[in-house]
Amino acid sequence: MWAVFHKEFHSFLHSLIAYLVIGVFLFSISFFMWIIPEENVFDGGYAHLDTLFSIAPYMFLFLIPALTMRSFSEEKKTGTYELLITKPISEIQIILGKYFACFALALLAIIPTIIYFISVYYMADPIGNIDTPGIIGSYIGLIFLAAIFTSIGILASAIADNQITAFIIAILTCYLVYTGFGSLASVFGNGNMANFIEKLGIIYHYNYLSRGLIDSRDILYFFSVIFSVLSITFLVIKEKL
Repeated sequence: MWAVFHKEFHSFLHSLIAYLVIGVFLFSISFFMWIIPEENVFDGGYAHLDTLFSIAPYMFLFLIPALTMRSFSEEKKTGTYELLITKPISEIQIILGKYFACFALALLAIIPTIIYFISVYYMADPIGNIDTPGIIGSYIGLIFLAAIFTSIGILASAIADNQITAFIIAILTCYLVYTGFGSLASVFGNGNMANFIEKLGIIYHYNYLSRGLIDSRDILYFFSVIFSVLSITFLVIKEKL
């Protein structure tokens, strides 16, 4: 698995696309946080990172599929897919190696945003007068969100035969999984059915973590979704052998 991880991660670091998508992500977040009227920190009237954690999930809808689209699709295009699966390494190790490589790149996009936290921390009056537990919970939620989107992107790349198709499938699937259940729940009003459907969606659990409420049920939900998607990816890979 680590051999696949090393190969994938270093191939990303030697390609322009990784730096391009991460750069676009950070520039876009910065633009909303510091420049856009009514969205930026200065117009909020208090020290916060709400803009970061509300915009980042939608930026991830494009960033992460751009990182994962080549995982299996490029192997098929270059003809190295058959060579890869004949090596003394299991399918699950291949999947996990590619998954963790893409997830590590997503983390590289998140890490620089800590500068925003430090900036807002010292901008507060008095210094440090910010909702630190809420921000920590939001970062945990953002990391889990990136983990789920990465698993979906890997699945899309395993299904598709070219990178563009994988990119589109991943964007649409991530969007539906992130917002679809909440939209469907609104159709049922405020009853038990609506509450049940809403809890199936990512945004419900992401919002809870964003309030600083670290609940084991939310953590279990994220791990369950990741495990389920990667299991489906395994079945897809086995089917195509």
